[in-house]
Amino acid sequence: MQNLLPFEKIERKIVVRQEAETDNKLGCKPQERKTEEIINYGIVNIDKPKGPTSHQVSDFVQKILKINKSGHSGTLDPAVTGLLPIALGNATRIVQNLLIAGKEYVAIMHLHKNIDENKLKETIEKNFLGKIKQMPPLKSSIKRQLRTRSIYYIDILEIDNQDVLFKVGSEAGTYIRKLIHDIGQKLEIGAHMAELRRTKAGPFTESSVCTLQELTDAYYFWKQENNDKFLRKIIQPIENGVSHLPKVWVFDTTVESLCHGSDLKVPGISKVNDKINKEETVAIMTLKDELVALGTAKMDSNEMLGERGLAVKTEKVFMNSDLYKIIK
Repeated sequence: MQNLLPFEKIERKIVVRQEAETDNKLGCKPQERKTEEIINYGIVNIDKPKGPTSHQVSDFVQKILKINKSGHSGTLDPAVTGLLPIALGNATRIVQNLLIAGKEYVAIMHLHKNIDENKLKETIEKNFLGKIKQMPPLKSSIKRQLRTRSIYYIDILEIDNQDVLFKVGSEAGTYIRKLIHDIGQKLEIGAHMAELRRTKAGPFTESSVCTLQELTDAYYFWKQENNDKFLRKIIQPIENGVSHLPKVWVFDTTVESLCHGSDLKVPGISKVNDKINKEETVAIMTLKDELVALGTAKMDSNEMLGERGLAVKTEKVFMNSDLYKIIK
C-alpha cells in the first residue's frame, strides 16, 4: 500500500446539491488556457540538483521563462536534491498552502558504529514515530527552540554495513538531518546524514519532475519552433497545487462575488466533496474546475447540502473577477 501524507490527495466522492450547467463564454478549463497564461499562472515541479539554493533555482526558473516572480514551496539545502515545486507569476500565492504540506524524503543515514538491525528498528519505532520533539540545528533560519513535529512513517529500505537507506514521511518543518542525528544519539553510537532527496511535497511526486535543462529546452521549442507541447506537459495548472484539498463547486453566478472577497453561502453551491469537516481548508472551484479561492469550511459536507447559512469563509482569492463578469 502506498504511503499517504496528510495534505496529499485522497479519493473523495462528489455529492451534488443542485445540478447546473456552466456557460462556455465564461472562464476556461485549466487545460485549455493559452500557453502565455499557464506560464504566468502555473506550477513547475523542478528536480533540484546539488549546488544551488532553493532561492537560486527559483530565480533560474524566472530567467528561463522570462517572468517577473516565482515562489518555491519549501527550502532544500544546497546539498539536497529532489522535488521543488515552483509557482509561477500570479500563482505564487499558492506557495503558502504547499509550505504546510507533508513531505517525504529518501535518505542515507551513516551510523558511526555497527549495530544490530533489530535494535535499530526497535529504537526508531519506539522513539521516532508519531509526535516527536526536535530542536532546529544551529544553521537554521528559525529560532532555536524545542518544537513538536509529526513523523508519519520511517521505512528502512536497505542496510549496507553502517549505511542505512530509509524513506521518511514527515510534517512540514521537520529537519531530517537533525532526525538522523537524534537517532544516532538514542542508539548511543552517533550518526550523520550522508545523502538526502525529497520525493514528495503534498500533492507533488517524482512522476512530474523536470530538470532546469528540460524546462529551458521546452521554452526554446515554444519560442523558436512554435511547439508548446513540451512546455504544456511540464508546467502544471495552479489547480494541481490544491488537488489534495477537499473542494466545493459553485454556480457561475456565484463566482464574481467570491472574486471580490465575499464569503460562500449555501445557495451558491452546486456540489461538494464528502467528508469535509468544519474549520478544514477547502478549495472553491468553478464548474469548469478552475480555482476561485481558498477558504475555511464553516459547515461539514452534509450541512453544505442544506438551504442556507455560511458554508465557507473566503481567505485567499486567486481568480480575476472579469472572467465571470455576467452581464445582466
